[in-house]
Amino acid sequence: MSALTREQTDRVVAIALDLARDGDTRQLAEFVDHGLPVDAADASGNTLLMLAAYHGHAGTVRALLDRGADPDLRNDRDQSPIAGALFKGADEVVAVLREAGADLDAGTPTARAAADLFGRTHLLAG
Repeated sequence: MSALTREQTDRVVAIALDLARDGDTRQLAEFVDHGLPVDAADASGNTLLMLAAYHGHAGTVRALLDRGADPDLRNDRDQSPIAGALFKGADEVVAVLREAGADLDAGTPTARAAADLFGRTHLLAG
C-alpha cells in the first residue's frame, strides 16, 4: 500500500479537525487509533485537543488525552486548551484538563488569568 499524497494527508487532517470541533469522539478516536498523530493541528496551530476543548467536548478531550495528546500544546497565538475552555465556559473540559495536569501558567493569557477574567477561579481551586 502506498503512502498518502500531501493533498490526501491534508484532507484527512481537515476531516479530523472537524470531528474534534463537532465532538465526534468515536470517529476521531478511530482516526488516531489508525495512525493520525494525536497532536495533529491546523495551519494556526490549533490541535485536535484545542478544538475539542474550545468547543466544550469533554468526552472527546478525555479520549484524546487517553491517546497521548499533549494538554499544554499552544496554538500560534500562544493560547492553551485549558484557557480556551475557561474562555468558553466549558467547566467539564476544564476539569478533564486539570486532571491531566494541564499547566495553569502556560500561554497568553494563562489559565489563571483567564479564570480570573471570566469569573471562574473556583474551577482552578484546589
